Amino acid sequence: MDTKIKKTGCMITESNNKDTTDIDSVTTLEMVKLMNMQDHLVAEAVEKELPYIAEAIDYISEGFQKGGRLLYFGAGTSGRLGVLDASECMPTFGVNEEMVQGYIAGGDYALRNAIEGAEDDYQSGADMVEELNINEKDIVVGITASGNTPYVLGAIEKANNIGCTTIGVTNNPDTKLHDACRVTIAPLVGPEVIQGSTRMKAGTSQKLVLNMLTTGSMIKIGKVYKNYMVDMKATNNKLFDRAIRLVMETTKVSYDKALEVLKECDFHVKLAIVMIQKECNIEEAKELLDSANGYIAHALDL
Repeated sequence: MDTKIKKTGCMITESNNKDTTDIDSVTTLEMVKLMNMQDHLVAEAVEKELPYIAEAIDYISEGFQKGGRLLYFGAGTSGRLGVLDASECMPTFGVNEEMVQGYIAGGDYALRNAIEGAEDDYQSGADMVEELNINEKDIVVGITASGNTPYVLGAIEKANNIGCTTIGVTNNPDTKLHDACRVTIAPLVGPEVIQGSTRMKAGTSQKLVLNMLTTGSMIKIGKVYKNYMVDMKATNNKLFDRAIRLVMETTKVSYDKALEVLKECDFHVKLAIVMIQKECNIEEAKELLDSANGYIAHALDL
């Protein structure tokens, strides 16, 4: 087999962790303590990247307001985390499935199966960007612990050529991703507990960052009132109950009143809140929300 190996230099994520060299010979309790001690470093690493995360959120929310989409590209653990974050936006914030999307090297089959060679396919990433008809309104986020994954770089560089805003999420400094993206978020979590196992600290940091990117941008486009997810879709018994409690808590009405108004507006939480607070009908509540670009707080001030 003719295998071409490219020298990528010394990466933090591939180096050995001197604090866990005895992890195979300690007790089980000591083992998990070692893991937990390393996990404590993750939040600190993410904290150092907050200015870049905030900058990225501003770009994403601006893209949403122009009708653009947020698209994640990653391989392996990074790709799965992108798909996970994207899939949770629709039920949490009531957006359509096109607004936030996640793609993994090797396609959907790779979500459940390791297809390690897929990450080396630069052209596949570029082709996917073209296939999705990505345009300059869209925001493309590349997620790669190494910062050098060809599939991700292919997607990012193709998106740059189209005129998209590109954002990188990595766990190494001074990578190819840094050179390619407008904003790069790089939590340096250090060597993994098990050398090279980036599904651990690196993956945890990526999950934290992606949570912030989508949650922050959704807040900025009016999908949250106070700290309530007011654009949620009530699709099961738990969520029906949550919708009722949410209206009760934000308007201080009784259970029966909250349920009555929610039924009237087909369990549209935003409408129910405005209808109760402004003592208006559905049509008037819709007009207020439209005038306020979906922000309940602004609609209530009108």
